[in-house]
Amino acid sequence: MAKYVASKLQENVSTISCPVPGCNGVLEPYYCRSILPKEVFDRWGDALCEKLILGFEKFYCPFKDCSVLLIDECRGGNFAITQSECPECKRLFCAKCKVAWHLGIMCEEFQKSNKDEKEKEEIQLMKLAKHRKWQRCPSCRIYVARNKGCNNMKC
Repeated sequence: MAKYVASKLQENVSTISCPVPGCNGVLEPYYCRSILPKEVFDRWGDALCEKLILGFEKFYCPFKDCSVLLIDECRGGNFAITQSECPECKRLFCAKCKVAWHLGIMCEEFQKSNKDEKEKEEIQLMKLAKHRKWQRCPSCRIYVARNKGCNNMKC
């Protein structure tokens, strides 16, 4: 059974069907735990978690001294959660705007004022890039500076 599960994981399959011919069942990690080596069981758990996480939008805590990876489980739902707490640093942030909590300001109002600020920052960045002779990567558009080597850029 361990080799069967390991081979399925090697094939990037996380929902593993029963190996018995004609059986349409799916193996449950909980029931297989006692017969699988810890390494295989842990890999299976990681694969299942990764599959679950891939379905959600990911973002980082807006506080620079934290920046823990967070998952937006509410995106696309019929409800809108704005005020949220980072499970790592315990500080409040706006889940809709992905910034520190903006108490007393509606998201739409904050985003409008933030847009003006972002435009100013973008102009400053463009001036700095021109002054320092930075170029944008043709693939991802991030500014890069060549300090030596050829002109080839690759992400």
